[in-house]
Amino acid sequence: MNTREASAAFVAPLLALACGHMLSNLLRTLPAISADLLGADLGVSAEGLASLTGAYHFAFAAGQIPLGVALDRFGVRPVSLTLLATIAVGAVIAAVAGGPQGFLLAQVVLGLGSCGMLLCPMTLAARMLTAAKFGLWSGLIQAVGNLGMLLSASPLAWLVEHHGWRAGFWASAAMTVAVAGLVAWLVPRPAPSPGAKPTLAEDTSAVFRLGRSRALRGSMLLAFASFAVIIGVRGLWGGPWLMEVKQLPRIEAGNLLFIATLALIVGPALAGVLDRRVGHRRLLLAIGHGLAGLLLLAVVGGGPEGWLSRALGLPMLPPAGDAALLFAFGLSIAIQPLVFALARAAVRPEETGKALAATNFSFFFGGAVLQTASGWMGGPGPAMAFLAVAVLAGTFLFVLAERRR
Repeated sequence: MNTREASAAFVAPLLALACGHMLSNLLRTLPAISADLLGADLGVSAEGLASLTGAYHFAFAAGQIPLGVALDRFGVRPVSLTLLATIAVGAVIAAVAGGPQGFLLAQVVLGLGSCGMLLCPMTLAARMLTAAKFGLWSGLIQAVGNLGMLLSASPLAWLVEHHGWRAGFWASAAMTVAVAGLVAWLVPRPAPSPGAKPTLAEDTSAVFRLGRSRALRGSMLLAFASFAVIIGVRGLWGGPWLMEVKQLPRIEAGNLLFIATLALIVGPALAGVLDRRVGHRRLLLAIGHGLAGLLLLAVVGGGPEGWLSRALGLPMLPPAGDAALLFAFGLSIAIQPLVFALARAAVRPEETGKALAATNFSFFFGGAVLQTASGWMGGPGPAMAFLAVAVLAGTFLFVLAERRR
């Protein structure tokens, strides 16, 4: 890492913006550890809760197109502050929601506010770094952001257990205000760009054009399943699997999710290091996602009467086995940030915001579609098996598309 990359002027704004991504991860994974209380309080089933939380991802995906245009037109600082204000409003709506309709509105507002919390630091890093160096920093940004999943494991399990699920949203609103203060203080104002700007219609058309281009086709196909499998396990089905199928109490289930989340923090940083030292981004992405799908199938196979349990001669895999498999799953799928690096390297620097937005659209549209579909599978085990098959299919299509390129 050179002197510039190690300087406070370079690192501090990226860390402040990555804290926004941390908040979005906290909010989207909060239902996993409070699904039973949420469902009972709102009067919905587990399948209904999957549909409600799926609205977050639909709103998140819908926000990607205007987000990509706004980042290239107005800059990172004003866009991130606007989004943080939206998150604060959404968290308050969730905290006071009196039924499914209010919670649905909160999920939509939170999805719109969170839609740029990853792309803001990614776009700033992409504009300050070469394509070769961007892979490392994309992994580091993702690692910092995934701390939000860490907060929503054991710490949130304790908060929910003692003060209810609404306290989680009140705490999130307070943290959002603090992060907005850091962004306003540390992130520089964008420099005005000289020359004539394209129209909004031209900018919007450019996002769709990039998303359909051969250069981004493989990235878009893999992204569709990549985030869905993480958020499906860590954001919704992981808690019910451990508490309902494995019969673990909430705090112990939170501790196991905490261990799995550690991999999602260490893994992206490791992915960035591998990218800089080893290269072969496409191969790393294919191996990581393929292995993640197989490991998730092994988790499901460790359930009562599952194929792995029968092979080991056990009624079901003990909690330590789930912890080990989920940790390995997290390390494998954490190769995901290299999808952004692949997309960044495929376009001109002035198209960075739009290309990253198009890729992120596929991440979260896939998350919305596949998480909603997982609610129709008939329970935590079938839902996670469905997500595992989806990521294996996405990996195959990615390899096929990149070979054709």
